[in-house]
Amino acid sequence: MPNAQSRPAATRPGALSWLPALLARAGHALLPGACVLCGGTAAMGTQTCQPCHAQIFGAVRARCRVCANPLPDGGQEDGRDGGQDGGGAVCGRCLSHPPAFDATVAGADYAMPQDQLVLQLKFGGRLALAALFGRVLADAALGQPGFVRPAVLCPVPLGPRRLAARGYNQALEIARALGRRLDIEVQARLAERTRDTVAQSLVQPAERRANIAHAFAVPDRALVEGRHIGLVDDVMTSGQTLDELAAALKRHGAARITCLVFARTPPH
Repeated sequence: MPNAQSRPAATRPGALSWLPALLARAGHALLPGACVLCGGTAAMGTQTCQPCHAQIFGAVRARCRVCANPLPDGGQEDGRDGGQDGGGAVCGRCLSHPPAFDATVAGADYAMPQDQLVLQLKFGGRLALAALFGRVLADAALGQPGFVRPAVLCPVPLGPRRLAARGYNQALEIARALGRRLDIEVQARLAERTRDTVAQSLVQPAERRANIAHAFAVPDRALVEGRHIGLVDDVMTSGQTLDELAAALKRHGAARITCLVFARTPPH
């Protein structure tokens, strides 16, 4: 009787264990699937049908070029534009209290139904949604007047315990998808979260800055100094997490910081 070593490679137990997963991925890429928003037929190789994609992600909304909050009256809240540092108007808050980051691109508002997609990626393990988020973000970035392409993408890092519990960082998954579309390098360890913090969504607005203060470190200044860095995250609410991380990178010599977020929570 031939032993396992003498069997042809293709007949050994487990030799083709990778084949079903490969065929499944090929099928998803080549065959239409269900739209993640309405359940209808999605366009080939995508996760949304054309009407849903156009309605949710196709509309152009006037936003502050610094923080991406919506602007009233076609983007003329303060009557001034962005000057030479990118295109678009700047909201009054960013003029009076400029954040550490220089610009923000948002793919959509954090509202129904796209907020459910964020929750499915973040807590439901639906990592395939990162490809959709990367596509939406890339389209928003390339469609924004004055967009300056970062030299490197840095996903917002998770704390050690949260990363261990979740098993993945949704910001890193989005950054990888975005980097492929924009041909930008992703540096997963450009910054580190030195301690676990309470989720900002669970903290009172007045306490959020203290919650996130001094939570980030930059291990290697040489990777940061003089570079334009794109910070990638799933949702931007108050912006204080991104502001704290941007400040840490600026202290280590970053020349410019652009935030790239799939969803922006509208102000209440």
